[in-house]
Amino acid sequence: MHRSAPRLSRILACAAVPVMLVVAGCSSDSGDAKASASPSATKTEPVVEPAKFATLPDACTAIAKKTIEDLVPKTKNKGGTPGKSSDTASRGGCSWNGLDDNGVKGSQYRWLDVGFTRFDSDQSLGSGAERATAEYTKQVSKAQATDGAEKPVAKPATGLGEQATSVTYALSKSSEDFEYATIVARTENVVVSVTYNGAGFAGAKTPSAADILKGAQKAAEEAVAAVGADKSADKPSASPSDKASDKASDEDSDKASDKASAKTSAKSSAKAVSKS
Repeated sequence: MHRSAPRLSRILACAAVPVMLVVAGCSSDSGDAKASASPSATKTEPVVEPAKFATLPDACTAIAKKTIEDLVPKTKNKGGTPGKSSDTASRGGCSWNGLDDNGVKGSQYRWLDVGFTRFDSDQSLGSGAERATAEYTKQVSKAQATDGAEKPVAKPATGLGEQATSVTYALSKSSEDFEYATIVARTENVVVSVTYNGAGFAGAKTPSAADILKGAQKAAEEAVAAVGADKSADKPSASPSDKASDKASDEDSDKASDKASAKTSAKSSAKAVSKS
């Protein structure tokens, strides 16, 4: 009886060893599972495309002076009247108007307005181009819904950025008949809007819808071309490391040139000595 007690203790101790190993093994597997699962659980949001244009042109110089003279004869201010904007890097505009008074033959009135709206890319709002597309659609709809517009017609306009639409309509105000043409275009992350209208006063003939549209098209082409025309404004400047590299290259080039000159001079001197 006394000898069997120690033997029983040894059997129980040995039986407990596999249980401890199993528990330890489960704990280790659980840790590995968590470690392997953590990278796949982390999701990275896609980075939005950067906006192409970082600046806007001066709206009052975006249209050539010759074009202003042709479209708005007798304009009051050839330099244009700039629109009010608290952020000229995102929004700008300019307008011109003039009355060509021909006395008893009547007068011709013209008005031209150009506007720019630029959008930056935003991780939560989308790319600049996507935001500009939404604004483009909004402005086209707004032009079609102009209060008092008679039979507005919207058509695609060609040769103006990625997408463009012309909206033409007649409008009566102050007892005069006006012809309107609005062209909205999108070039990358910038929306360009041009509105041109005209009327005949004191019995003068109302300008044709075709002429007004042609004038708006001409101004829109110049306005779209003005966006990003100053490439240096959007071009990133050289980094300090790039400048240092360029400087080192210049210095190496100068040293090589000096070395070649010295070598040539030495050969000339040697030839002169041998001849003497």
